[in-house]
Amino acid sequence: METTLRGVGVSHGVAIGEVRHMGTAVLEPPAKQIPADEAEREQGRARQAVEAVAADLIARGNLAGGEAQAVLEAQALMAQDPELMADVERRIAVGSTAERGVYDAFAAYRALLAGAGEYLAGRVADLDDVRNRIVARLLGVPMPGVPDSDEPYVLIARDLAPADTALLDPTLVLGFVTEEGGPTSHSAILARALGVPAVVALPGAGELVEGTVIAVDGSTGEIFVEPSAEKRAELERAAAERKAALAASSGPGATSDGHKVPLLANVGGPGDVAAAVEAGAEGVGLFRTEFLFLDDSKQAPSEEKQVEAYRKVLEAFPEGRVVVRVLDAGADKPLDFLTPADEPNPALGVRGLRTLLDHPEVLRTQLTALAKAAEGLPVYLEVMAPMVADRIDAKAFADACREAGLRAKFGAMVEIPSAALRARSILQEVEFLSLGTNDLAQYTFAADRQVGAVARLQDPWQPALLDLVAASAEAAKAEGKSCGVCGEAASDPLLACVLTGLGVTSLSMGSASIPYVRATLAKHTLAQCERAAAAARAADTADDARAAAQAVLSGE
Repeated sequence: METTLRGVGVSHGVAIGEVRHMGTAVLEPPAKQIPADEAEREQGRARQAVEAVAADLIARGNLAGGEAQAVLEAQALMAQDPELMADVERRIAVGSTAERGVYDAFAAYRALLAGAGEYLAGRVADLDDVRNRIVARLLGVPMPGVPDSDEPYVLIARDLAPADTALLDPTLVLGFVTEEGGPTSHSAILARALGVPAVVALPGAGELVEGTVIAVDGSTGEIFVEPSAEKRAELERAAAERKAALAASSGPGATSDGHKVPLLANVGGPGDVAAAVEAGAEGVGLFRTEFLFLDDSKQAPSEEKQVEAYRKVLEAFPEGRVVVRVLDAGADKPLDFLTPADEPNPALGVRGLRTLLDHPEVLRTQLTALAKAAEGLPVYLEVMAPMVADRIDAKAFADACREAGLRAKFGAMVEIPSAALRARSILQEVEFLSLGTNDLAQYTFAADRQVGAVARLQDPWQPALLDLVAASAEAAKAEGKSCGVCGEAASDPLLACVLTGLGVTSLSMGSASIPYVRATLAKHTLAQCERAAAAARAADTADDARAAAQAVLSGE
């Protein structure tokens, strides 16, 4: 009998197939004691397992490229954390086996993360995955992960670790559903990059029986269990219509009456460029530069290495616009040589621009490298700072850009409510704004973007978040400057129309979402988008805002 479940749709498309569950987690190893003369051997086994897992994660990252590479390299650094390894060796020295020492040391670190505020609690899933891989290697059992199957299937998991999501084969994994996660979690971002339909934050997803046929609508968040022939035909028809609309849509982003809305790509490095070009991106709206700094947590990459990497991306968009975000370190992206190790709440501490202003030599080197990378290229380079709180921050960044001789526009990311509320003041110092809706939602609602339990507060349709977007766009218009969106909100085609109606001047997203957004914008006039935006802001809940905008744009 057909039943309908609802989670949070995070990656467009429809998938229909049989359920397959993620491999089970590693069992807790027994707590047996070893003789003192075996401690050194067990410590060696632990070190070898840690290094092997870190190398495997880095290798997976190299295969995946782009954003996935940065995420996996961050996990590798987590595995090799010297304090964590020292704790493992201490436990082995007093009688634990290698696997039990790893298990207990990670449990202690896990408890610290879980209790260190909602932001760092989101890293627990990544930490658990690293622990499971090390323990599995020590026990000589298969790694937890994606099931083996010769036939396509829909993957079900409590959560998906980045190492698994990054290498999903879209010819076999038709789509995936998770109990945890939110619209801006690592799994959601990587699913959009892969173009795999996905639904997250679905309570009870693990109870779906292996082999059951389900239909996953990654746009609405609906899961149809044992769908009827009529429902399958309806979903397949809608998917075919969507595919035809995408194929017919090309060229620059614009509304049906010709209002231009440049559609840009979010990239994590040179590995993401090919997909962006293929999707018809008009440039890059968010070039995350962290991938370069994750190679070595002990020191910053050389100026020469940075120049080489930046130039590869800049060369791919001749005459196009490339917006580079300078290093966003801190919180869930700690770097040993930059970020404090003992902050009680790193998400509210020294991160983003604050970190760079504390280490001006790192910022200066990056800005100089960007200036050299752009020399002689006909690209429109723009550089922006993360986590700008006020005009003082904006001025400090603009001054640093000028001192480095950077011939580019410099801007500020709006990720903190204070920046949205005082956007006009900030625009006295910089030339553009870019809204990072992921962190802006997190700080507006005090809701960690990785925690499924608060996913509704991370919904970018929340009217309070739309109010902050509107305030920023209105301030930019008053100053005659631009205001784009580079957060995941831009990847929702319906919401893209609303953002356009709010006055946003460009939209940047994962490459796989560009065709969907382009096709949807082309169906509606600017006036319709403005009416949809007004209707959404008049609502009291995210669901009501979405429904109100849908009603306006569908002519109801």
